[in-house]
Amino acid sequence: MQAFASHQGTWTGTNSFRLMPTDPPHVASATAEVSVAAGGNLTQIAYTWSHPEAGAQDGLLVVGPDNEPGGVVSMWGDSWHQAPAPKTLAGGIDGRVITVSYSYAGDWQWIIMVDATDAGLLRMRMDNVVPPSAATSEHAAGGYWAMNAELRRSA
Repeated sequence: MQAFASHQGTWTGTNSFRLMPTDPPHVASATAEVSVAAGGNLTQIAYTWSHPEAGAQDGLLVVGPDNEPGGVVSMWGDSWHQAPAPKTLAGGIDGRVITVSYSYAGDWQWIIMVDATDAGLLRMRMDNVVPPSAATSEHAAGGYWAMNAELRRSA
């Protein structure tokens, strides 16, 4: 995807992780390697992060255009979140921001957003959406960030 061609390369920074919205964030180092493939039609982001108890983790997000204008499809795999089977996500691109999602465990939703609007910054956020059917007095229905990475280009 040409929108991310300028962001090819190696990125380093931090990732904040929390399982539930009331959990304190676990902040640790993170990396990403962004590349394009298939004649520039696909963007792949290979990333690393750290879980507070399970340690080092890694994932891969591959995104390409859908048949619909502004639409994208993706394949995502992560060593902690949903291993071993990768997931297929769909969504859209707005300038240099990709947003894709999928439903799981009934009516829960997972949203991945990659923001490449700043030439020197790559943001990758993953939101979990608690459905009304699972809401409690402790965890309200709605979305919250579960992972939030801010990465800068490596020298």
